[in-house]
Amino acid sequence: MCLARPGRRTAVAFGSSRKVCGLIFGSLVMPPAAPDPTTTKSTMSFGLTRRLEEADVGAWITSRWWPVGKRQSKTRAMKQWDTDHRMTPNDQYAERLGKRGKELAELDRLHERIGSARLLLMGAFVVLAWFCAVRRHPDPAWLLVPLGLFGAVVLQHQRIRTRRGRAQRAVEFYRAGLERLQGRRHGHGVAGEQFMDEHHVYAGDLDLFGKQGLYERLCSARTPMGEQTLAQWLLTPAGLDIIRDRQACIRELRGRMDLREDLAVLGEPSRIVLHSEAIAGWLGAPRELADAWLPAAAVGLAVSAGVTAVVWAVWGIAFPFLAVLAIEAALNHALRHRVQRCVAGIEHAYEDLKLLSVLLARIEAETFDTPALRVLKERLSSHSLTASVTLSKLATLVNFVEARRNPFLTPLLLPSMYAIQSALAAERWRARHGTVVASWLTVLGEIEALLSITGYSVERPDDTFPEFLDGPAAYRAVGLGHPLISAETLVRNDVDVGGDTRVLLVSGSNMSGKSTLLRSVGMNTVLAMAGAPVCATRLSLTPLQVGASIRVNDSLHEGSSRFYAEITRLRQLFEPSTLPLLFLLDELLQGTNSTDRRIGAQGVVRALIERGAIGLVSTHDLALAEGDEFPRSALRNVHFQDELEGGKLHFDFKLRDGVVTKSNGIELMRAIGLDV
Repeated sequence: MCLARPGRRTAVAFGSSRKVCGLIFGSLVMPPAAPDPTTTKSTMSFGLTRRLEEADVGAWITSRWWPVGKRQSKTRAMKQWDTDHRMTPNDQYAERLGKRGKELAELDRLHERIGSARLLLMGAFVVLAWFCAVRRHPDPAWLLVPLGLFGAVVLQHQRIRTRRGRAQRAVEFYRAGLERLQGRRHGHGVAGEQFMDEHHVYAGDLDLFGKQGLYERLCSARTPMGEQTLAQWLLTPAGLDIIRDRQACIRELRGRMDLREDLAVLGEPSRIVLHSEAIAGWLGAPRELADAWLPAAAVGLAVSAGVTAVVWAVWGIAFPFLAVLAIEAALNHALRHRVQRCVAGIEHAYEDLKLLSVLLARIEAETFDTPALRVLKERLSSHSLTASVTLSKLATLVNFVEARRNPFLTPLLLPSMYAIQSALAAERWRARHGTVVASWLTVLGEIEALLSITGYSVERPDDTFPEFLDGPAAYRAVGLGHPLISAETLVRNDVDVGGDTRVLLVSGSNMSGKSTLLRSVGMNTVLAMAGAPVCATRLSLTPLQVGASIRVNDSLHEGSSRFYAEITRLRQLFEPSTLPLLFLLDELLQGTNSTDRRIGAQGVVRALIERGAIGLVSTHDLALAEGDEFPRSALRNVHFQDELEGGKLHFDFKLRDGVVTKSNGIELMRAIGLDV
């Protein structure tokens, strides 16, 4: 029978049965581990989660357990934060992995023992049933004892399985974190291919999306709302006020390891598949059952069916009951399409809505100090009810809607007007709370995006928040590195563009690091404009809009050559923008002859400088800086170099002033066997 999750009373009854079962089978079944007295405020990780998943979220929030734990855990949370703050990310993850692994091992043993207890009880029931049937002794009523105990053990077993699954997810959470810290986890995250746009002014050039891209490294969201919010932050530079709010939020969230863990492991589905667009479509749909007479008619017919059924059972008069059924059948048939449209958007969303409710309840249980986080939390309410409680009620309604397909309920559906009653309940919920649900999903998406960046920040403690400058466009970085290169192989460089110097002209041999430098500048600017820390010892910049032409290819589908695709991208750089442009151009205009290439490249760079833009241009054509095309000192030459030792090229990837004086093209061709 498809029922909603148990409420407060069921949870209390469940707790009582667990205690009875523990007393009787204490020698066989280990009792659940007592909560760790050092558990921090941020949910008392597994203790709070247990409450969330055993009982209705709304009942749990209003129960007597949380306020006490909340008051008692504040000091412990501060102590835990101090401890975690002094530990390296690797040590912190390893310590928590050890604790969760130990708990998982204990739950595995408990899982096996309860399985044995179930077999023992079932065997006891069979033996007792045989004595009752063959020996006529004892009284058959005694069969209720092993049967009742078996039911209690089954409930306990379900609870242990839930905790065990949660512990497994926690172990995987910290194990994945350790692998990221060691540079061994690539291609296992959310790649964000759905956000790829080959016409975006920098997304494809900077490897934001796709396998081993920046988005995959950042994203830890479990909902489409969180994934979409994070992608939007990377694709669109934010205003300074928003950036500073996000930085403040990330600074506070760095110390909320329990919150990060809980939002990663709470609930059964690993990810929510219900998109906000589907919910928004259902919320914005017109009312299908707006007839004023319909609610009273549905209730009246259901009551009439019950009364006439009693008349039939007592006096044997079936006609009134059959007449009511005929009226109900006609009404259900007439309204069947409207009823279906009324619930079509959420009919199969019970699990997703339940998980959304649990995640929101966890956020509501957290106390924040940063004003921006407090504002987000305050938005999670409707008509004096919290978002988690309200969505939990919707999940229950959806569960009832889905129950229409339960074959055990089929005989009761028509007499009780079940389909119409459940659709009316869904419409009442939508009318009361529908206008604020979109805001709740936005809040959840923003918090998940903040936690994604927070996780990245925690795992890269040497990264710093950028400083934003006033005045003309400028970009000054000390110790700048590529965010996706491991610390063991990362080479950092200083980059200074601004003032009289408007463009860095980067020369160097093949594979020396020119394109990597451009991507390092671009990625760190994207991170800075999203409110995230950057891979640099120090970065000072004015607010900038990135524009790049690094990876531009021809398109058979669109019928364009590489040259045409490149000049189309360059045209995008001149589109109006509220922010100064930071342009990153790799080997300008490769698809045309040398004369047109030089004249065209000089014209493009000159026009960008005149518009107040700054940037980096990598090139093999040193003639680009010749002539009087540019203001004095507007272009500054820098280069990478290599050394040929023992027939092999060696690169140090260090940026130097001046123009490169040699090329390695011939050496590379000979190295792979070409006779040149």
